[in-house]
Order: sequence, then C-alpha cells, then structure tokens
Amino acid sequence: MMPLTWARRIAARLRGAPARPRGSRGAGYDWEREAERALRAAGYEILTRNFSTRSGEIDLVAREGPVLCFVEVKGRTGTGFGLPAEAVTLEKRRRIFRAAQSYVAQTREPAPVCRFDVVSILESDDGGRTVEILRDAFRGPLPRRM
Repeated sequence: MMPLTWARRIAARLRGAPARPRGSRGAGYDWEREAERALRAAGYEILTRNFSTRSGEIDLVAREGPVLCFVEVKGRTGTGFGLPAEAVTLEKRRRIFRAAQSYVAQTREPAPVCRFDVVSILESDDGGRTVEILRDAFRGPLPRRM
C-alpha cells in the first residue's frame, strides 16, 4: 500500500471517520454512505446507522417529516443477478420487521408512523452509480411495543 494511502486513512481516523472495511464489505460500506447522502438530499434526517439486534439489522433508520423510516440498502455492480431491490427477500423483510420492533421499543417513541424503504444502488461499467429511493417498498406488521 502506498504511503499516501496510509496517510489518508490515518487522517480520516483522526477526523473520526469510521474505517472502511476491505473487500466486498467495503462495497457495502460505500453503498450505505451513498444511500445516506441521497436520503439527506431528499430531506430525510438520519437517526441511526446499522442498528443491530439478535433478530436482524437495519442499515439506516431515518425520519422523513413525521414518518419513521427503516431503510434497507441494496447495491449491485450489474443486473446479472437481478435488480438490487429484488434482493430484499421475504426472510430479510421479516428480520427487518423484528429489528424495527426492537428499535421502537428501545426508543420509546409514542406510536410512530413507520415505513419500510429500500435504497437501490446500481453501478455501471463506467463507474457511475444510479441511486433510487423506493419509499414504502414493502409492508408488513407495523412495529409494536414489546
């Protein structure tokens, strides 16, 4: 690795930026940061990143006006395996619902209006990215108090 790259990494860490994972996890990290920028530009307020429980994980928890949004970020480098949003399977949705229930229980918000969004990121061969915010992408049982 080049000394300049090391210097940039050290400077980023000193600024408080989290370390970017290497390999394929790094792509997911980049996609989540890209999704966060797109959501902020669309008027969302980001509340939490990577909220995890034993039952599941939520990539981003945000607020758009009075609505609490649980956001799943999916990215692809091509369409050979389908579009990114198609990768949010029924089992993944169930895990997101359970994690959302835990989030609502932990934050003790009074009966929030909730929505489940997906941010779809598709990278082209020339390095460009298409970012699409799918509001109310899927439905399920609303989060409840535990």
